[in-house]
Amino acid sequence: MNYPAPSQEVDLESIFPFHLDQFQKDAIASLNAGRSVVVCAPTGSGKTLVGEYAIYRALARGKRVFYTTPLKALSNQKLRDFREKFGFEQVGLLTGDASINREAPILVMTTEIFRNMLYGTPIGQVGISLVDVEAVVLDECHYMNDRQRGTVWEESIIYCPREVQLVALSATVANSDQLTDWLNRVHGPTDLIYSDFRPVPLEFHFCNPKGLFPLLNDSKNKINPRLANRGKRRPADRGKGGRPEAPSIIYTLNQLQQRDMLPAIYFIFSRRGCDKAVAEVGDLWLVNNDESQILRRQIDDFLSRNPEAGRSGQIAPLYRGIAAHHAGILPAWKVLVEELFQQGLIKVVFATETLAAGINMPARTTVISTLSKRTDTGHRLLNASEFLQMAGRAGRRGMDLQGHVVTVQTPFEGSKEAAYLATSKPDPLVSQFTPSYGMVLNLLQTHTLDQTRELIERSFGQYMATLHLQPNYDEIAELQAQLNQLQEQIAAVDENELAVYEKLRQRLKVERQLLKTLQQQAQEDRQEQLAMMLGFAVSGTMLSIKGKNITVPTPITAVLIGKTSGEQTPYLVCLGRDNRWYVGTTEDIVDLYAELPRIDIPPEILPPPELLFKPGQIYRGDAQTAAIAQRIPQPEESLYMAPEVAEQLSRVTAVQEQLEAHPVYQSGNAGAIFKRRARYVELEAELQLLQEQVEQQSQHHWEEFLNLIEILQHFGCLDNLVPTALGQVAAAIRGENELWLGLVLASGELNNLDPHHLAAAVAALVTETPRPDSKVRFDISNQVVDALAKLRGIRRQMFQIQRRYNVALPIWLEFELIALVEQWALGIEWTELCGNTTLDEGDVVRILRRTLDLLSQIPHVPNLPESLQRNAYRAMQLIDRFPVNEVVE
Repeated sequence: MNYPAPSQEVDLESIFPFHLDQFQKDAIASLNAGRSVVVCAPTGSGKTLVGEYAIYRALARGKRVFYTTPLKALSNQKLRDFREKFGFEQVGLLTGDASINREAPILVMTTEIFRNMLYGTPIGQVGISLVDVEAVVLDECHYMNDRQRGTVWEESIIYCPREVQLVALSATVANSDQLTDWLNRVHGPTDLIYSDFRPVPLEFHFCNPKGLFPLLNDSKNKINPRLANRGKRRPADRGKGGRPEAPSIIYTLNQLQQRDMLPAIYFIFSRRGCDKAVAEVGDLWLVNNDESQILRRQIDDFLSRNPEAGRSGQIAPLYRGIAAHHAGILPAWKVLVEELFQQGLIKVVFATETLAAGINMPARTTVISTLSKRTDTGHRLLNASEFLQMAGRAGRRGMDLQGHVVTVQTPFEGSKEAAYLATSKPDPLVSQFTPSYGMVLNLLQTHTLDQTRELIERSFGQYMATLHLQPNYDEIAELQAQLNQLQEQIAAVDENELAVYEKLRQRLKVERQLLKTLQQQAQEDRQEQLAMMLGFAVSGTMLSIKGKNITVPTPITAVLIGKTSGEQTPYLVCLGRDNRWYVGTTEDIVDLYAELPRIDIPPEILPPPELLFKPGQIYRGDAQTAAIAQRIPQPEESLYMAPEVAEQLSRVTAVQEQLEAHPVYQSGNAGAIFKRRARYVELEAELQLLQEQVEQQSQHHWEEFLNLIEILQHFGCLDNLVPTALGQVAAAIRGENELWLGLVLASGELNNLDPHHLAAAVAALVTETPRPDSKVRFDISNQVVDALAKLRGIRRQMFQIQRRYNVALPIWLEFELIALVEQWALGIEWTELCGNTTLDEGDVVRILRRTLDLLSQIPHVPNLPESLQRNAYRAMQLIDRFPVNEVVE
């Protein structure tokens, strides 16, 4: 293939003779202007073309391009595509498992590999590995949302030199503007190229046992009214428990076939469900005679080359155009399925949602069999991005005028949920940035602590945290402004005078409290005196009432009519000047006027029958009692006051006069001044609390980083923040817990293991805890058991200290499944190996490949004995054979 000479302008028409969409032209213009781009567009809209332009442009200038993907399978696919497009010798591959033509101008790699290359270079500088690299394409950049691996994309962007252009290709997300703004801050000038245009528009359908119906209304913004109305009526076809019945897979496929809507990707969220679906429809013929002949030739050729790779129970259906695609299937078989599907020879693939993650398998139709999925916390409805990612696989550019998305009735979800998801906007990107031991060690090898903190604070997670905390920052600024204003007002008052005034205020408060206490004591003494006097009082005695039971506004002068026996104290029946009857106790007597003459009460004057003899009872008198009430005089107010009360009252009066003579009091602003001071103290405490909360949230990632430093220092991996020999071992390893792997390799416990034993021991370090129903019918060698047993002490220490610092990185030490690895290293046949375990073939391959990945790192780890490195290399050779090895043609 002929390329323009270096520095020559790239002729767009010569490389892209077809029509370019506007967003593609805008992205190319930005790249030509020397800017990075975030290209955010729907699946299948042609984002990859922008990455391909960056490649053409680099080749024309004699430069290189790194093309990164999230998956090894996707990297392998890009290798094949680019070899066909740019020439065999122009393309290389770097995935950890494979290194092919790594000096090629176009180097395809997983994003982890790119991040690891940047670790080996002073951050922000063009090291040896990035010489002549003009651009880096970050394909499927929305993988930043991935909970386990999202950190890799953020690190790659942070560490990449500014002079290298970034081409970030992402599915549509709600906050693409924030992603672009972040790139502008941490990498350099970046343009957002956004498009919601789909070259092949999507039509949404809903399938139930009655047929296949349009899901949305004519405006495509709400549910089809026919489906909505049908949902309100009680359907005749109900399944068990009165729930709606789901259409069978065969029925759904027949509906698609009748409408010429095949080929289809049929999403089912479990491996077992995919395999069961193949078995259920495996007798259908979905291909014509010509297609059947082509399929037979290719499948037979594959099986003749790889006799062990045939998927049990799925070979016959594959001849009829039916296949499954999920993580439990051998990678080689999956590649065959992908290639046959791309040729249009397979008409339906039953796949888990991992197929939606970038593999190039466009279909005319996608079927989403259920709208909910099982998670660690139970079932939940799909989120918008998950739904749109799967739906976006429908519609083949240049082949279909329209793509079709079919949602299916289930007992638990119907057209309402389907319409909601079909009309939902994409979800935003959420940062998954999490520091790791490897990150700490690699950064501290080339950076000071301050430089490292600056890098950590450049993460997308920190950027999003700052945005999230903006209302808090605004509130802090507002509180600070209020404090400043109050400070100015308080400063205008003389502090010494204010202190004297405050002392007088506090003294007056104390003196008043003392007066109140003395008055209460005097009142109690007076009550005792009155109670004693009442003991001798007779009918006609004058008294004043108001108290605990008789709650009147002001004391009422009354005449005692009589006494009755109460529960604890006599009840007093009185007639007041207001011609009302009152029933009270001694606690209701304010004063007793023994010096006044008694009033004669005629014998016929008796309390009315309606008056209950109960404290607090009041009843209106009559004309007869009115005559007596008129004879009750209003005595002068009693001037009785205990001497100690009178003395204290004079003290209170003296302090009150001093206070009122003070300049602060006379200014008329005393109350406002003290309110401001009290408000100042409140605001100060509120501001401090808010600042602490913001500090805690905004420094979350840095706190995690410091915790990892503490743990690394505890195990001797850092000395004065410089990696030690042990730290260099851990820094050179890539894994989920680099410290654990480094401690094991440096412990010496694996040094003398034979290669096949070493393979099994290494598998124990990278294999996750299996499901309870996972079984292996091989026994592990005693040599491996003994070596692993000696690691338990290190593991226990790690668990304890990680718990202390709230670190949740996994510390695998798996005994159950690793006998598989030992047997494979000893040369057992693949079919026999898989026949002695309940694991799927794909799971077995994954364990072996993860083992192979760590073994391949050991020969390059510094400070390890040569014997361990040699044995690791030999163990690699024993394991790396079909179908474990990743054959890239």
